[in-house]
Amino acid sequence: MQSRTPAPRTAGRPRSAAADTAILAATRDALVELGWSKLTLGDVATRAGVAKTTLYRRWAGKNELVVDAVAELFDELQLPDRGTLADDIEGVVLQFAAILARPEARNGLMAVVAESCRDDALRERIRSSIVDRQKRLVLEGRERAQARGELPPEADPEEAARTVDLIFDMVAGAVVHRTLVSAEPADEAWVHGFTRVLLTGLAGTPPG
Repeated sequence: MQSRTPAPRTAGRPRSAAADTAILAATRDALVELGWSKLTLGDVATRAGVAKTTLYRRWAGKNELVVDAVAELFDELQLPDRGTLADDIEGVVLQFAAILARPEARNGLMAVVAESCRDDALRERIRSSIVDRQKRLVLEGRERAQARGELPPEADPEEAARTVDLIFDMVAGAVVHRTLVSAEPADEAWVHGFTRVLLTGLAGTPPG
């Protein structure tokens, strides 16, 4: 009996950036209109004009989809050179607060953080897709301040990495608590005061 040679496997359809953009935008629209609890992949697929199977090929479920939809918002954050470290910090913190004020960001972020309490893989996805990606802002701001002579250089790479983590935690933690937990505005006055404490410490001297 003649054996049959298996047919070569063909490559799958390439992932469409346009479809991804439409899906993530549709997810944010659904978060605004329906909230996290009522959002379904079927509704997102209909809004985006794609097949439901398209979503399942890209995301394991609703939580992962919402993380990526929210992460795309935080990718909008920029750190323009405003002349001083204090002004740079105030500018990016105001941007961050403005994003958190948007219902799609607020609803999505609070939901997936709550879900991640019992899902280690989801927690890691939040860390890699949102937290780690936005540490670029700390690195950029620190390098710029060092070039201006506002901050000393750090010779130890491990210590430098720990400093980046600490700065990010202080900034992100304070703004998230202010806006999402306390439900208070992170307006210019609050951001100015926060930046002063961040740069000088509780018993420090204000930057002159």
